[in-house]
Amino acid sequence: MTDQRLLVVERRVAAKPATVFRFFTEAQLWMRWQGTDAQIEARVGGIFRVNVRGDGYASGRFVEVVDGRRVVFTWGWERPESPVQPGSTTVEIDLIEEDTGTLIRLTHTGLPAEAFDEHNAGWTHYVARLAELAEGREPGPDPYVAD
Repeated sequence: MTDQRLLVVERRVAAKPATVFRFFTEAQLWMRWQGTDAQIEARVGGIFRVNVRGDGYASGRFVEVVDGRRVVFTWGWERPESPVQPGSTTVEIDLIEEDTGTLIRLTHTGLPAEAFDEHNAGWTHYVARLAELAEGREPGPDPYVAD
């Protein structure tokens, strides 16, 4: 059995949970903070598929959607050599209302140890970009996007 890791990224955002929620459930908004192409069907059983950096898709299915509060989907890379295959891990996004806005808590479970650092760097980078947008600022071009 592969050593699996739990990844948690938290970020406070000066925006209401309903605003932040849309960035996780609408393809056009998702692509403003992550990806060059996206298919987002934010309903239980719906497709999750994002070309994150322009060089390959991460895909899975939505397993839970609670309006304005929580989104859960499976995740993996559509590359045969990837240790994280489509649907093999789970991403949970909880939006916790606070006096000053929202705490985004992204929890990625089931990651093989060899994929942890890359996913930790990626989610930290992308949640920061999402926070910029949710607060009304433009994050600029994504330096992670492949040429």
